[in-house]
Amino acid sequence: MAALSPPVCDFGWQAPDFSLPGVDGQTHSLSSVRGKTGLLLMFICNHCPYVQVILPRLVADCRSLQALGVGVAAIMSNDTKNYPEDGFDRMALLARELNFSFPYLYDESQAVARAYGAVCTPDFFGFNAECALQYRGRFDASGMNARSVPPDAKSDLLVAMTAVANTGCGPQTQQASIGCSLKWRQE
Repeated sequence: MAALSPPVCDFGWQAPDFSLPGVDGQTHSLSSVRGKTGLLLMFICNHCPYVQVILPRLVADCRSLQALGVGVAAIMSNDTKNYPEDGFDRMALLARELNFSFPYLYDESQAVARAYGAVCTPDFFGFNAECALQYRGRFDASGMNARSVPPDAKSDLLVAMTAVANTGCGPQTQQASIGCSLKWRQE
């Protein structure tokens, strides 16, 4: 498994609209998931070890961000034919097991991942209230080793998105996320 890193933040880039089904039975769009102070879109999946190691802490951080008025949504764009563990039913199960407080959306066509330029899981896109990109960085320094981060350490993502919620601006210095490549369908 080769790890990939997304490009650095393109400050001010505008979030493209989308319409995707969620495991909650609703269809979600950019306007329905954005919050009063910002938006965090996360490209994740069920099977990626980089996602699995951070997921409990990520869910907790998302609750903190939602309390600050940041809208949050997770998008799964992997090819589910070759990666059935990322299928819609498994997505719903994971969201229930971890009590996601945010919609978990299925990008079956992979068009949303392409529109955003997502390259890996996890890949984080943090926008301010005007849906202008302010963060494209890592969750924290752990990579696949959760034991490498002290339990009381704040995640880079939480710190950055708290700043976005409070000031509209993300940190000028950001460390790229690292993760498994998105699993593109072979046409």
